Amino acid sequence: MTRPSDPPSARFPDVSYPVPWRIDRRDRTHPVVTNADGGLDFVRAFARTSTNPGRTLLWGRVRPGEQMEICLCDTDVDDVVVTLAWFRPEDGLEYVWRFVV
Repeated sequence: MTRPSDPPSARFPDVSYPVPWRIDRRDRTHPVVTNADGGLDFVRAFARTSTNPGRTLLWGRVRPGEQMEICLCDTDVDDVVVTLAWFRPEDGLEYVWRFVV
């Protein structure tokens, strides 16, 4: 068990890995997100702008190669930030990644 006085390396193991997502931005109002890795659990997408807290899309389990489209029709795509959150079955940890269109 770690204690608050332990150095960060003892409290947070280095579990970084390449981001499993590929983003197709050809249509900026409908970016397509592809899982380029193994199966991912409890995947969620959050689209937010500086003036709108946005919405949450719950995708659940996403298999390798599966694609999802994010509809940004009613937002200013120059002001939107999309955040993807997911769990990896291998380690049960939650990962988060943000991108802009």
